[in-house]
Amino acid sequence: MADETNRGGMILTLAIVQAALLLVAVALMLIITGFDLTAGGMVKPYMPVVLVALSLGVLAFLVARHRAAVQRRLAEQTDAEKSQQAILRLLDELGSLADGDLTVQATVTEDITGAIADSINYAIEALRELVTTIDSTASQVEAAARQTEATSRHLAKASDDQSNQIFAATEAITSIAVSIEEVSGNADRSADVARHSVDVAHKGADAVRRTIDGMNTIRETIQDTSKRIKRLGESSQEIGNIVELINDIAEQTNILALNASIQASMAGEAGRGFAVVADEVQRLAERAGNATRQIEVLVKTIQTDTNEAVVSMERSTTDVVSGAMLAENAGASLGEIEQVSNQIAILVQNISGAARQQSTAASDVTRTMGVLREISAQTAEATSAASSSIGRLAVLAADLRTSVSGFTLPGIDAPDEGAEEPSIPETPQARIA
Repeated sequence: MADETNRGGMILTLAIVQAALLLVAVALMLIITGFDLTAGGMVKPYMPVVLVALSLGVLAFLVARHRAAVQRRLAEQTDAEKSQQAILRLLDELGSLADGDLTVQATVTEDITGAIADSINYAIEALRELVTTIDSTASQVEAAARQTEATSRHLAKASDDQSNQIFAATEAITSIAVSIEEVSGNADRSADVARHSVDVAHKGADAVRRTIDGMNTIRETIQDTSKRIKRLGESSQEIGNIVELINDIAEQTNILALNASIQASMAGEAGRGFAVVADEVQRLAERAGNATRQIEVLVKTIQTDTNEAVVSMERSTTDVVSGAMLAENAGASLGEIEQVSNQIAILVQNISGAARQQSTAASDVTRTMGVLREISAQTAEATSAASSSIGRLAVLAADLRTSVSGFTLPGIDAPDEGAEEPSIPETPQARIA
């Protein structure tokens, strides 16, 4: 670009020189030919001289300008050679930078490449810090990613285990809920049985009370019958006494009839009719005696049976009294059973209500465990996805370390974990300021 500019300037200079020489030639020609300077021509007398002077001035200016241009080109050529040498030296110093060698250092001089070398040194130093930071950060990211990946895998496994445990717990709770449902059903049936038992106990207590009343009535009836039998015994005793009296009368009548028969036989023919009557009286007395003896036997039998009946009635009365007492005791026991049955019915109803509440709670817990199982499965899936992402991040960090490992650093160790971040070096402008 500079050569083209120089060639253009030289061409322009040659054109101007040619124009100046042409003007000089025209002026000389006018002078030599003796052109009429006084006539009414267009050329004035002084114009050729002016043209010559002007042409010579332009020519002198152009010669001076050409000399200055030549000197300037020589100076520029010298500066260009110096700049070229400085640039070649700078390129030679920075030749290994393309291979990732960050240990190079450009020489800062006073020539044109000084500011460039200073800027390049600043860029190299900043690149060193950047590569060191990238390597350290990539190392830390890789380590953290590996650790996080392991933790994520552990969490994923724990989530799977938790999901399995929740599934097992859900199955157990479902089984418990079914058992509670069965318990609730059994409790309801037990409540029905308890209520039926209360009704039966109440009916039994009523029956026992009626039995006690009946036994009391029987006892009163037996006592009344016993009294009547005793009175019957007493009456039979009186009958026996009367029969004994009749028997005595029959014996006396028999004796009297016998005596009358004897007296009639002693009277002869006159007492024969009386003897017949006496015989009839004697036979009647004998029959009366036989009858009284039979009655006496019957009375004794009646008295014996009456005594046995009285004894039996007394025993029956005792048994009835004992039975009444037992019935009263049974009634009291049935009353207690009724009270206990009522309490049991209340308890069974409470148990049934509690079982229904537990069944409802178990159903709620089962639904909650199902939700927890879904959440745990989603957590395990998300943790597995996060573990995969973190694994890819660790691979990227390793690739980043591999990419920066091609740079050569001047013995600068990577900063330890937790160390302060390296400071950014000052710019050349800041140094100059």
